Amino acid sequence: MAKESSAQRNRLAAEPSPYLQQHAANPVDWWPWGEAAFAEAKRRDVPVFLSIGYATCHWCHVMAHESFEDAEVAALMNQAFVNVKVDLEERPDVDDAYMAVCQAMTGSGGWPLTVFLSPDKKPFLAGTYFPKTTRFGRMGMVDLVPKIAAAWKSQRQELLQQAEHILDHVGTSSAAAGTLSAVALDQAEANLAKRFDPHHGGFGGAPKFPSPHTLLFLLRRYARSQDAATLDRVVRTLDGMAAGGIRDHLGGGFHRYSTDAHWLLPHFEKMLYDQAMLAMAYTEAYQLTGEVRFAAVARETLDYLLRDLKDPAGILRCAEDADSEGVEGKFYV
Repeated sequence: MAKESSAQRNRLAAEPSPYLQQHAANPVDWWPWGEAAFAEAKRRDVPVFLSIGYATCHWCHVMAHESFEDAEVAALMNQAFVNVKVDLEERPDVDDAYMAVCQAMTGSGGWPLTVFLSPDKKPFLAGTYFPKTTRFGRMGMVDLVPKIAAAWKSQRQELLQQAEHILDHVGTSSAAAGTLSAVALDQAEANLAKRFDPHHGGFGGAPKFPSPHTLLFLLRRYARSQDAATLDRVVRTLDGMAAGGIRDHLGGGFHRYSTDAHWLLPHFEKMLYDQAMLAMAYTEAYQLTGEVRFAAVARETLDYLLRDLKDPAGILRCAEDADSEGVEGKFYV
């Protein structure tokens, strides 16, 4: 991160969050989440730039290095917006609300989560990582920020109407969620069967996530139905992950996801909740099949968790960073 000096530190310097502290020396005039930030946006009559991430997030680091530590981008942001930084580990409620918005608007989500809001917290544009300059098919911050600022002045009503439409859509989707019927469960399994990769296991193509909740769902389906095809999908996936590079064969545990469809080349970050859920999936697979290889993977995963993620006070850390010496995955490679 950028070198700190007491003269440079912004409002985040007073925050207890390690993630927010990482941004305390940014030239961006950051505000923590709170009513004061939105009151300031109303006073200045400008939108709010909301950035949500967490301390070990690789692409959060990338966007910080490219844009939030860059004087040119920071000057544009400070002029156009009130800028708010949120640690998703500290405020999962805020993250959950605006991640639903991002998924509704773009069809996907992730971190860093970037949302443009009206001063009354209504989102009119959302995305994830934006580079400094336009590339990878993504508009860069130096182009995006002036466009948003101009639209706020000349097309504000359209932006606010878009915000209302998105909020209505998200609210309708939430209201539609209710008790799961047998038909819905059958359809969920059928959809997973269509997306299953019979060669390498897992569901869908690259990037490929472990999705242990999916495996736990299928294990419970198999326990009721005894359908061999259902169990086969779980076994192929668990074996594919255990044999692939997404698993740390030396240190134990699993990385965040595979960048390819073969489970070979991972994004090297390790998350506590992934370890917990995957340990459950391998344990339940062992209980149902009696295959000791699944029990061995579960034990190695929990050993890693207790050795590397547990601090001296007995608290489990939420994640292990993908970056070493500023390079993604350098330690593991």
